[in-house]
Amino acid sequence: MTFSLDEFRLDDRLAVVTGAARGLGAAIAEGLAACGARVAVCDRADLSDTVAALGSNLASSAVLDVRDGDAVGEWTAGLGSIDVVVNNAGGTFHGSFLDASVNAQRSIVDTNFGSVTNLVRACVPSMTAGGSIINITSVEAFKGSPGFAVYGAMKAAVEHLSRSLALELSDAGIRVNTIAPDALRTPGDDDLLVGTDDYGAKLALGWGEPDDIVGAVVYLASSASKFVTGTTIHVDGGSDAARGWRKTPDGWWP
Repeated sequence: MTFSLDEFRLDDRLAVVTGAARGLGAAIAEGLAACGARVAVCDRADLSDTVAALGSNLASSAVLDVRDGDAVGEWTAGLGSIDVVVNNAGGTFHGSFLDASVNAQRSIVDTNFGSVTNLVRACVPSMTAGGSIINITSVEAFKGSPGFAVYGAMKAAVEHLSRSLALELSDAGIRVNTIAPDALRTPGDDDLLVGTDDYGAKLALGWGEPDDIVGAVVYLASSASKFVTGTTIHVDGGSDAARGWRKTPDGWWP
């Protein structure tokens, strides 16, 4: 038996995390730092809270728009050797596909897909063998998403891209995986949850918190997952498993 808990350590590794000002991104950045990583963070919003939380584990911070490939390239060029990339930035709004303008569609595509390709292209030339790319998708990538059609399509595109990159980048020793979260309470939830039913009734484990994604990220970033590539981990409280099923107050699934 050669496995050790040290496999989960990320000492002396540099991790890049996008969308790190709050929510999942902030939790991911802080979790990686807790395992020893030096963390470079970016966001369009103020990063002061995350920067303060990272303390001496902060490698770099930048307020930028990950949809801007030039800005992403300029920032990452100064980071040096990169070991872990976490594409977390994303966003959407609820509305009918037919009501969405061309500009609104372009914004969703660029925010959720273009941002991923921008960062991957910018970081891969500086990544080391044994490096890990972790792309945050969504349960919407795996089921119909009325009101979120383009967003769901882009999250599915990220999942497919990740499978393809897992093969293309294998000779460089770089692994590529995705995490599909759902029901993790973030500041944007109140604007996106629609309807009158409790969403938690669809979840075997009920609502989660941003910290609940950290374990999966650390696993995929670390040597503990050195033989894992091209796959998706669902961190969703059972949302994907339930699909159309709902849990009643007495614990049954009608």
